Amino acid sequence: MPVRFRPRARFRNDISGSIGLSLIIVVPKSSHDNVGYPFYAVFAFNELYRVLSMTFVVTEKCIRCKYTDCVEVCPVDCFYEGPNFLVINPSECIDCALCEPECPVNAIYSEDDLPQQYQPFLALNEELAEKWPNITRIKEAPSDAEQWKDVDNKLQFLQKEWPAE
Repeated sequence: MPVRFRPRARFRNDISGSIGLSLIIVVPKSSHDNVGYPFYAVFAFNELYRVLSMTFVVTEKCIRCKYTDCVEVCPVDCFYEGPNFLVINPSECIDCALCEPECPVNAIYSEDDLPQQYQPFLALNEELAEKWPNITRIKEAPSDAEQWKDVDNKLQFLQKEWPAE
């Protein structure tokens, strides 16, 4: 008798809002085993969604350009707006990849494709998303955005705080 696998999967939402997956694999014992009871192997992959999912990251290229074309296509509204930069909240991003091609300055990268020089921007996106307001609609780009489009090494111009009104 051949061994048959009967995988069953169940998704659940836990109180933190992340999705977990419990995968139960039932493996019957071989027919030559005298016990006759099936052997059950249970594998629980809690927080699997966070392990397998990735996020998109807004990088230095966005500083002082702040085009908001990407915001308009985001199905989960995970963009946050600073004075001269946008960020993606990595815990809200669902890895749909809709924002990446919309950015006219190519400032958005998948976490897996993030170039080495932009690695610190993953933590920066997470930090600033906690402080800045959510943005859900397209806005006009700054008047000098076109001048900043091809400028490199713009991190020094990042404004982390909104000016006092």
